[in-house]
Amino acid sequence: MTLGLCMIVKDEAAVLGRCLDSAAGVFDEIIIVDTGSTDATKEIARRYTKDVFDFAWRQDFAAARNFSFAKATADYCMWLDADEVLLPKDAAALRALKETLSGAIGRYFLRTVIPAADGSCALTFERARIVRRGTALWQGRVHEDMIAGGKITHANISVTHLGKPKSDPFRNIRIFARAFADGEMPNARQTYYFARELADCGLYRTAIDVFAHFLHGEGWVEDQISACLALARCLHRTGRPNAAMRALLYSFSYAPPRAETCCALGDLCREAEKFADALFWYKLALNVGPTCGNGFADPNCGGYIPCMWLCVCCDRLGDKERACAWNERAGQYKPQDPNFLQNREYFARTLQNGG
Repeated sequence: MTLGLCMIVKDEAAVLGRCLDSAAGVFDEIIIVDTGSTDATKEIARRYTKDVFDFAWRQDFAAARNFSFAKATADYCMWLDADEVLLPKDAAALRALKETLSGAIGRYFLRTVIPAADGSCALTFERARIVRRGTALWQGRVHEDMIAGGKITHANISVTHLGKPKSDPFRNIRIFARAFADGEMPNARQTYYFARELADCGLYRTAIDVFAHFLHGEGWVEDQISACLALARCLHRTGRPNAAMRALLYSFSYAPPRAETCCALGDLCREAEKFADALFWYKLALNVGPTCGNGFADPNCGGYIPCMWLCVCCDRLGDKERACAWNERAGQYKPQDPNFLQNREYFARTLQNGG
């Protein structure tokens, strides 16, 4: 069976070639839908495929996605954004997966990985990336979601999101506002992402209200847990650390503690100089380990981050030897990390001098 790539683009000249180079030899067809580029995006796209189409932008990402999928002829369709790439190992794994396509699976979920500056994984989550042609419908003007039936499977393949600078951070808020003005009532998922956009733009007080509204309704449990974390960040940034702690603890009503939540609770205690309390939460983050699931997860919260803060807290409490031990454990996760190496030098001097 065949696999096609469907993309929507606008002014992506800086990153589109990088994306399509990474996908070379994987797909049987490439569909690129341009929503109004004013740079060289379409010229670059035509170097890789003859199937480049125009779509009049109408403040609706789902409509553009549906148009791109409608142009496909392959048995299965996969989507990528222009600021994403397939690393060589993932491109090879995707080529191998293509050989197994039979029509029995309706949707394949792949990981999205957002790398940190040092090359490690800063954030990971899963999304439906591959779907049997003719079975999917995109919904939502922004932060659109694929609705499809059929059997689901999770493939051990990652899409790496390299990102690009935001030229217009308020764009998505304007799209939401247009939808609301047109009388569209947001579902739970759209409410959650509207709150995230507000928070990302620094509109913390409004975001607090929208997150609270979302948490009082129904929603995907992973979004609810993430909303508690995001709400806590907004409360913290508006000078309400106690309310932030309550928001984090509320996440335990949805699922057992996650490493990300435990680290956030540890951070609040540490900032309040309650170092013994902070030790409890950071140790719990280590015991819980990296979060496994489909929602947003920072693998460092189950290892490196709590070890490093345990080092700091023990040092503040005057236990230099234990602080040194925690720093060494942090170094097991990131042996070339400059903070770990600087701490190692500090403890070498301090302990040698009897500190």
